[in-house]
Amino acid sequence: MKLNLLLILLILPFEAISSKNLPRIANPQSEKIYFPPNSGSEWKTKSIASLGWNSIKAQELLEYLEQKNTKSFIILHNGKMVMENYFNGHTAVSPWYWASAGKTLTSITTGIAEQEGFININNKVSDYIGTGWTNETLAQENLITCRNLLTMTSGLNDAVKDGVSAENLLYEADAGKRWAYSNVYVKLQDVVSNATGKSWNAYFSTALKDKIGMSGAWIKAGNNSLYWSNTRSMARFGLLALNKGNWNGTQIINTNYFSDATNSSQNINLSYGYLWWLNGKSSFHLPQSQMQFAGPLISGAPNDLFCALGKNDQKIYVVPSENLVVIRMGKSADNTNFARSDFDEMLWKKLNAVMTQ
Repeated sequence: MKLNLLLILLILPFEAISSKNLPRIANPQSEKIYFPPNSGSEWKTKSIASLGWNSIKAQELLEYLEQKNTKSFIILHNGKMVMENYFNGHTAVSPWYWASAGKTLTSITTGIAEQEGFININNKVSDYIGTGWTNETLAQENLITCRNLLTMTSGLNDAVKDGVSAENLLYEADAGKRWAYSNVYVKLQDVVSNATGKSWNAYFSTALKDKIGMSGAWIKAGNNSLYWSNTRSMARFGLLALNKGNWNGTQIINTNYFSDATNSSQNINLSYGYLWWLNGKSSFHLPQSQMQFAGPLISGAPNDLFCALGKNDQKIYVVPSENLVVIRMGKSADNTNFARSDFDEMLWKKLNAVMTQ
């Protein structure tokens, strides 16, 4: 699997495309961001023609998406729906899993718990869930803070992908000394639940989900929980992220935390924030690898893009400079199960062709 990953990386373009060379949308900041009502099916639209986009290339994009096992695809500009398409029997009300793109839901909900005074992300995890939650020594375990879980720098071994019981959480390095993508982040859900005195589902729903009109539920999958929802719910969350945690005038998550979450969170993997992936950095790491790769995460995408990426190509792309949110749900585009894949590069090549003026 690692060999296949390296081969994929070798065929990707290594030169970063500067944002100044990307197609621009005329006056992207001149229009107020639209928010759909929290109930009902109303969602204002905007035509491809009104943006000066290429309708022929848009059709080619849709054909490509269908070929690549896509179930649903949405583009928002300033919150308004520009494209909303469903494929292969999927509909606007069909649920689908977010996979690791749902890590960003945990990131934002953890931040809300902090702003409400329930936790401090700089405190050690054992302050909230007790000691013995890992197979480390007490001294090693006490180095791990909630921030380390948010940034994938717990130092715990990442070989066990799903198991987060104590016997599977083995010492690999001191917290903060190693970046490794794993599901140990899910312990943040226990932190929030214990600190608030509510189940994770209950707190998540009242703190985030209900406030922005999302549907969906956390469903147990092995040792982890995956979030399932319709595609518009994923788009709502992307719109919240585009507006820096503010939903139609209500600041759901404070701007300082949101800024920290969507900027480099440590100096090992510059392309990672608080469970968000970041573009436009000088280097990046990938899951199940300690290799550092030069260049941005997605060379064909705008430098300021940040994103939620999940197994089998679940995507939330947020581009503040263009006021864009792009959503893709479906099966794996190219039988590559990693969160980031060569599909990201090809999809942005197609998107850039659509947005050329």
